[in-house]
Amino acid sequence: MLDKIEYDLILVGGGPSCFALAHHLMDLASKSNIKFSMAIIEKSKEFGSHVVSGAVSNLRVIEKLFPDYKSSEFPIEGICTASWFSVLGNKEKWDVPAFLLPNGLKKEGSAILSLSHVVYWMYNKLKEKASKNPNVVIDFFPGFSVHKILFEGNEVIGVQVTEGSNDNGNEPDSNVYAKVTCFGDKGFISRDIIEKFNLRENPQIWSVGVKEVWQLSPEKDYAGKVWHTMGYPLVDGSFGGGFIYGMKDNKLTIGMVISLDSENPNINPQQRLQDYKKHPWIQDMIKDGKMLKYGAAVLPEGGYFSLPKKFAVPGAMLLGDALGVLDIERLSGIDKGMESGYQAAEVLHEAFVKNDFSEVHFLKYKEKVMNSFIGKELKHGRYFRYAWQENPRLLNKYLPEVMDYVDNSNPYFGLFMIPLVTNPIIAIYDAIRLKYLMDGYDIGKIKYTLDYQHIVPNFKQERKLETNNYIKESVYSRPDAVFFAKTKYHEGNKHIDEFDSDVCVKCIADYDELGKDTPCVSDCTAEVHRIDITSGIRIHGMSLENCVQCRTCEIVCPEVNLRVKPTSCGSGPDYMGL
Repeated sequence: MLDKIEYDLILVGGGPSCFALAHHLMDLASKSNIKFSMAIIEKSKEFGSHVVSGAVSNLRVIEKLFPDYKSSEFPIEGICTASWFSVLGNKEKWDVPAFLLPNGLKKEGSAILSLSHVVYWMYNKLKEKASKNPNVVIDFFPGFSVHKILFEGNEVIGVQVTEGSNDNGNEPDSNVYAKVTCFGDKGFISRDIIEKFNLRENPQIWSVGVKEVWQLSPEKDYAGKVWHTMGYPLVDGSFGGGFIYGMKDNKLTIGMVISLDSENPNINPQQRLQDYKKHPWIQDMIKDGKMLKYGAAVLPEGGYFSLPKKFAVPGAMLLGDALGVLDIERLSGIDKGMESGYQAAEVLHEAFVKNDFSEVHFLKYKEKVMNSFIGKELKHGRYFRYAWQENPRLLNKYLPEVMDYVDNSNPYFGLFMIPLVTNPIIAIYDAIRLKYLMDGYDIGKIKYTLDYQHIVPNFKQERKLETNNYIKESVYSRPDAVFFAKTKYHEGNKHIDEFDSDVCVKCIADYDELGKDTPCVSDCTAEVHRIDITSGIRIHGMSLENCVQCRTCEIVCPEVNLRVKPTSCGSGPDYMGL
């Protein structure tokens, strides 16, 4: 690359929010005949290969962007024909009746997707549009890593890009400048804008999703069927659950999402997914099948109260996961991420038409987002996550009771008995309070704390996880799981910073005394963090070649001593088809 490259617009991250922005802006530009140049910079080797999601999604934004998508080979795994929300005991499953569920958990009519394929499809569609519009220049840079934001005072003027590594492992950099830079990443880079401008009054809180895709035997067809679950195997009070999506061609998505505000310092998400698969119901599904893919990613869960004070600053806009528009109540993130890009495109188009790139003009972006379905739905579900966080009894006491009734008698009877076998007044109050918050009644602003601040180092799990007989070939260790993430790194790819090795040594010693792993070692979704012994001292080591770029280690580090950066040279996992 040249030392200096200039564009009118830079999009950082080739995800659904940035591609939705690019498509809508192209459509608007085709009508107005404005001229501009745009670069889309993506750290993975090809667009989509670092994208991992559930994914069951409402296609309302796809329908706006591509009215003819049904006849244009849009990559879809199927339409949900039946969905359930289930509570798992150790052995049995209870499908909660639909009339007891909020509408957001009813997924009939939603599209079952491989989001990596959708992103790659949007990329190719954008290339087609660009070839037909001589007024717009779009350059695509997969395999390029943005690792620094360029500021001039309090204005973002561009980004610094790592192209690759030379023979000495040093990474040559190039400055890329633009009138506006949009960030759609999961905090790898956008956090620097959040911190510089102090944009979040409430911190973002995160969960981690771990996911596998299985090829089932020919006689097993779950296409169009969707399950979301709570209960087994999360018996430590952590908030989260599992999901199973039936895809075409006898494939099955199996995954778990676990919130990182757990008191448990040793969540071990990848192993919890293996425990999940040990449930007899899932064992029956995957018998005689084989795993094809594995991956992990963090999800911003804070929602309405973790949104930034501003959605744009001089020279920059935040989209999708950088903004934090995931709606945990409805399990809805893809459509809201795309909608944020859609609304950003309209503001940008007007800026290009009027040649007005002032901070005042970009105030319209937040207004448009909050007046769209994003703001309305996030506001309705603004207390959903907090409702579970404020009352530990919901997950520590009541959910295990329901699990026991699922296994041993009648779950309906269990719901009736819980107030009687606990404190009736407290149980009834808790039920009313939960319903009150879930329905969105106003209790004013709430305050979150950072995820790692919830960790209780000497945490003791009261309830023992019981597992049944299972097919040994159906579960995988973390080192084996990495194989299915297809990680590949170039030499010199040092993408996780450890700020102070002495801090790690002390952290390791503290957790050794408690008989536990440090959170970074335990909660790594691959097999990156390890304990080495040098001169009799236990120190922190990293096998960076295994990293799946999920950022979990950074979020749970109790000493705030790690930072995960974007990989270089297109290195990392390959999630195409996950």
